[in-house]
Amino acid sequence: SQSEQQILSSKLECVQSIKDGVLVEAKCTESNLVTPFSQKGSGAKTQTQSSLKLFQVETETLYKKVGSEDLYVTSMLYEREQTEKEVTGGEVTELVWKLCLAHSTSFETAELFMTLVFELRHLSLEALKALWKRSSFKCRDNWQPLIDALPSCATEACVVLMKEIIASGEVEEDKVEYFFWSFSFIPKPTPGMIESLAPLLKLPGASQSCFLGVAALLHRFCSVYTFCDDVPAVQSVMRTLGKFLGGNCTVQDSEGLSQMQLVLKAIGNAGLAAASLAPVLSLCASLKSNPIEIRLAAIHAFRRIPCSVRVSDLLPAGD
Repeated sequence: SQSEQQILSSKLECVQSIKDGVLVEAKCTESNLVTPFSQKGSGAKTQTQSSLKLFQVETETLYKKVGSEDLYVTSMLYEREQTEKEVTGGEVTELVWKLCLAHSTSFETAELFMTLVFELRHLSLEALKALWKRSSFKCRDNWQPLIDALPSCATEACVVLMKEIIASGEVEEDKVEYFFWSFSFIPKPTPGMIESLAPLLKLPGASQSCFLGVAALLHRFCSVYTFCDDVPAVQSVMRTLGKFLGGNCTVQDSEGLSQMQLVLKAIGNAGLAAASLAPVLSLCASLKSNPIEIRLAAIHAFRRIPCSVRVSDLLPAGD
């Protein structure tokens, strides 16, 4: 049938001349034939000829000399020039409005959003709270720029505000999940961040993302700070997680089994901070009446705990 025929027939031929390993000339001929209107190879046809020729080779390239005092070593992470001006809540509110009015796929929007993230880092908690009251609105396309920018802010004030937004139930569940997963990527966690997030673990129906996100933040914190298990905020989180274990990880039903597996996974994520729970984890793993899933999860929870912590009684002889 006509629909199955090839509509366009194209052909490209090139001849290249190379001398001493250098391309000196290239001639190309391209032809396109619209087949439905052609008769024996003629008809609606275009032909393009192009020629590329090497005229000269620069024997020496002059480089601008740069003094060694102007050079410095840095990472490949994106750098942004620091501004001396003080950022105000009013300016950031205006920035959110501009983002709402800009086209969602424009370069302007990308630049405005990046500016919003960097300016959020200069605001205090009080200024952020005031900003949230003024700028928590949704744009015409149901977008909330402030909600998307907060997880990239990564300051203690931003984390505390995210915690308060989560606890208030003001945003959709998918945004709450987005908040929790972002905690894993905060480069420099602080005790204040951990202290503010700890109460979320005690809320009824705390999600899997809540447990794993807070635990991942603990792990990153302990990767940066030595003796992190002496920090009161870290101890508070570990006490909360320890209470879920109940001394030996005993569970009564399938719901309790799922919850216990989640808590053990969170403890494993916490890493160095979980060293204080090693004795309880040993009991959870060695108790024969515990389901095999719980015993294996307890063993796996040791994966980031330092080898210096004694776990020799983890699996008694004869088990």
